[in-house]
Amino acid sequence: MKKLIYIFLLVSQAIMAQSAFEKGNELYKKEKYDEAVVLYEGILKSGEQSAELYFNLGNAYYKLHKVAPAVYNYEKALLLNPNDTEIQTNLKFAQKMAIDEIKIVPKVGFSKMISDLLDVFHYDTWAGIATGFSAMFLLFFIGYYFGSTSLVKRSFFVAMVLSLVVILISIASAITERNNYNNERPAIVFAEVISVKSEPKASAPEAFVLHEGTKVFVLENQDKWRKIQLTDETEGWIEKDAIRELK
Repeated sequence: MKKLIYIFLLVSQAIMAQSAFEKGNELYKKEKYDEAVVLYEGILKSGEQSAELYFNLGNAYYKLHKVAPAVYNYEKALLLNPNDTEIQTNLKFAQKMAIDEIKIVPKVGFSKMISDLLDVFHYDTWAGIATGFSAMFLLFFIGYYFGSTSLVKRSFFVAMVLSLVVILISIASAITERNNYNNERPAIVFAEVISVKSEPKASAPEAFVLHEGTKVFVLENQDKWRKIQLTDETEGWIEKDAIRELK
């Protein structure tokens, strides 16, 4: 009986969230962006989340010219659906509203080759490729085992070897990408303007200044301070209340 009640509550919550989401979409179409934001944020507070919800919330904040919340919610949507080109495009538009223009230090040599390979697919996609080629490997093995001529056996054997190479590359890429994802702590600056310090204390010299909407990566925690790194590999200490982590 308790399980039935629990299931009923979950279903009811999902229906209510969907209703609120649709109302939010209607308000957005009517250009009532503030009201749409309230509904979308309410859905998130209830525990529901999806790439579409974060995306629509990002759109509403973008229309309100609120750069930090817009970038933050587009980034959240991208975490749930990393291959969505529409989310990627809107995120770039939102990032253009930010004041800070942080350069990205380019990778070179072997590290660039590995990075380019890993960036081709999300780790879930790499895992799917490994699974697909594992099935193909099995089929090729069956073909090799029952092959009637040496030419047929040789062809299936070559296909098996190639499949195995793809499987190993895919598995290694999936594991590496997953580890990178788990270890990375991206965050968005929400303070309108914030002084980043050279040490984790208010009296420390200023290292540089950041503005809302800038993406940073948290490296270390120390009380109310967070050590951050920018995409140009510049590092400093920022108050934890000035940023919101994406994970």
